[in-house]
Amino acid sequence: MADHYEVLGVERSATPEEIKKAYRRLARELHPDVNPSEDASERFKSVTHAYDVLSDAQQRQQYDLGPQAGFGGGGANFGFGDIFETFFGGGGGGRSTGPRSRSERGQDALVRVEVDLDEVIFGTKRDLEVNTAVLCETCHGSCTAPGTSPVTCDICRGSGQIQRTVRSLLGNVMTSNPCGTCRGYGTIILNPCATCAGQGRVRASRTIPVDIPAGVETGLRLQMPEQGEVGPAGGPNGDLFLEIKVRHHETFSRSGDDLLATVEVAMTDAILGTRTTVKGLDGDISIEIKPGIQSAEVITIRDRGITHLRGAGRGDLKIGVQVMTPTKLNHKEQELIKQLAGARKATPPHFAHFQQGLFTKLRDRFLNL
Repeated sequence: MADHYEVLGVERSATPEEIKKAYRRLARELHPDVNPSEDASERFKSVTHAYDVLSDAQQRQQYDLGPQAGFGGGGANFGFGDIFETFFGGGGGGRSTGPRSRSERGQDALVRVEVDLDEVIFGTKRDLEVNTAVLCETCHGSCTAPGTSPVTCDICRGSGQIQRTVRSLLGNVMTSNPCGTCRGYGTIILNPCATCAGQGRVRASRTIPVDIPAGVETGLRLQMPEQGEVGPAGGPNGDLFLEIKVRHHETFSRSGDDLLATVEVAMTDAILGTRTTVKGLDGDISIEIKPGIQSAEVITIRDRGITHLRGAGRGDLKIGVQVMTPTKLNHKEQELIKQLAGARKATPPHFAHFQQGLFTKLRDRFLNL
């Protein structure tokens, strides 16, 4: 980078007024509104940057001294708090860490995905529309306008650090801090990309194909590495996390990898037994109702539940039986029921012994409804 004094055409001993006068003269000559040529535009940017540095007393002093300012006899005094920061953090301890990279890892993203219970059985595929940060197609992450590149910071000379010597009770101590002009990058972007405003990335929607495995459940998070936001200055992508929510189903519920359902059985079918076919989540299901079946009994159909998330095989389909007692009978039906009751000589209603199994079945059946 050219010397700022040479750019403005002044001596190194120039006064602030002389620097300002020189800048105004060059600005009137090179301003894009007056001189539209490309060469004038580039010179105007250099002149403006030189004036920004030399018109600031602190930056001018640092520029004149170079990145290792303070090696002379004019060291500063500081106390115990400064000593502590110097040796235990904050001051830097005297060894430069070098310029930091503009490129950083992007943030992780979280997307909530709703799936139906039938999709959970075998898994499903989705195309997700995600609004996120993507690489700028104009500068491809360089942050600079096409045909340009960052220039070396003239304050820290590309080191990203400013060093100075300070006087303490322990003697002269070298400290190092990030350069305030380039913010520790060691370079300055004079011509930022207009598309991304010098960030190297822009907001955009993109489609991400997703494989949702079988056996997922509400609250489960799936990690997709490097599918999150692209980082600043084209840094690596973060991760994308999918949080699963399984929608409620009117007929079936879930207990682990087992499916739960209820079948209503007419009283006559419960007495005599029958066979029926009902529609399941993955096809028709044949159910055998054995004679004398009772309410709250559970019929288990093997391997018709949810596919295990990890490992092979499926859970079971457990069907709770609910015997439906008729509430309205005509005269003929009442007579037939009376004849049946008389023939069986049924005992009147009474308390029975406690049946742990009955209540366990009921609890297990309705717990997740």
